[in-house]
Amino acid sequence: MSGNEITVIGGGAAGMMAAITAARLGAQVTLVERNQKVGRKLYITGKGRCNVTNHCSPEEVRANIPRNAKFLYSALERTPPAWVEEFFKGLGVALKVERGNRVFPQSDRAADIIDALFMELRRLKVPVRHERAAELKLEDGMVCAAALEGGGVLPCKAVILATGGMSYPATGSTGDGHRIAEELGHTIVDIKPSLAPLESPDAFCAKMQGLALKNVVLTVKNQKKKMVYQEQGELLFTHFGLSGPLVLSASAHMRDWEGARYTCAIDLKPALDEAALDARLVRELSGGANRDMGNLLGALAPRMLVPVLLERSAIPGEKKAHDLTKQERRRLLELFKCFSVAVSGPRPVEEAIVTAGGVKVSEADPRTMQSKKVPGLFFAGELLDVDAYTGGFNLQIAWATGRAAGEGAAAFIDQAAT
Repeated sequence: MSGNEITVIGGGAAGMMAAITAARLGAQVTLVERNQKVGRKLYITGKGRCNVTNHCSPEEVRANIPRNAKFLYSALERTPPAWVEEFFKGLGVALKVERGNRVFPQSDRAADIIDALFMELRRLKVPVRHERAAELKLEDGMVCAAALEGGGVLPCKAVILATGGMSYPATGSTGDGHRIAEELGHTIVDIKPSLAPLESPDAFCAKMQGLALKNVVLTVKNQKKKMVYQEQGELLFTHFGLSGPLVLSASAHMRDWEGARYTCAIDLKPALDEAALDARLVRELSGGANRDMGNLLGALAPRMLVPVLLERSAIPGEKKAHDLTKQERRRLLELFKCFSVAVSGPRPVEEAIVTAGGVKVSEADPRTMQSKKVPGLFFAGELLDVDAYTGGFNLQIAWATGRAAGEGAAAFIDQAAT
């Protein structure tokens, strides 16, 4: 057929994969992206390096999806991480596997992933229209066109919505897809932040704003004292509370802020057990018996942390090391091994890396991503109510659902033509 058959709305990871897939199957595809460049959010993934996927099995991917993992069974079996790796190698992007089986381009440049996708779109002659979709038009209950914000209308026989969630709105993820889907009768599950910084009422966080702690262990427990997360890595104190890789990962496990309270504890010296750390403290105190505690602790903790440690352990900074009591030393020891931070909730969804919630998955076909309510409408990526923990799993969802939607839409067009 001539003209546009499939309109893909959203030029992120899922949208580009959907457009490439459908075009490779012979469909006439147009990609609509509101930004002046495609893949804008990909530029900031993996700290600008783009954590493409995770080098693991489909089962392991599903194990890292806390909700609605079963919905993705078909898509992940059809498009596992191994397929994604071969796909990008086929586009000329050399990849590497790092800690935690995270897959990155060898160049450490997210731009290489985006450029490879864009060049494949060009090779397949997929036009990219830099406009904003306003609504979808139906005829006899089926998709017939996409109306654009500037007043234009793009006739088509199928639409793939891949507009992302509501995190990082500067990249174009402002909830357009949720609004369009809802207008067409779809249920939108409550939108919440995932992989987000955490707010704390503790004043000492702001006092240590900018302090990054490396190789610490963060433990999160719910109100029943059950551990929901524990990992070693890096975190950051901010004016509002906590951020950094450990905190973002932990937040994905903290999903019940209405019904639960969470506590965070940082082991500042995970390489030393209590006995070894106490022995170290004794050596430092003996070696600097005449030093003020405020100066002596500089050998054990970052400068910005020292005043907070002293305040929380009720030790005057000017107190001489030789005057420290066993009880004071014990309080200091416990604080090094369990530095608690109160948390009141995540930062707004706009500051989250990933959006939790979205189009209710029971209203989409898990094999094709086609709407069960509107023939010719397909969904892909973060727009759906599926999200995962860190490690490349969210992009893996985008590639898998994007490919499923592209194949589904192309098959829909073929069936309509017969």
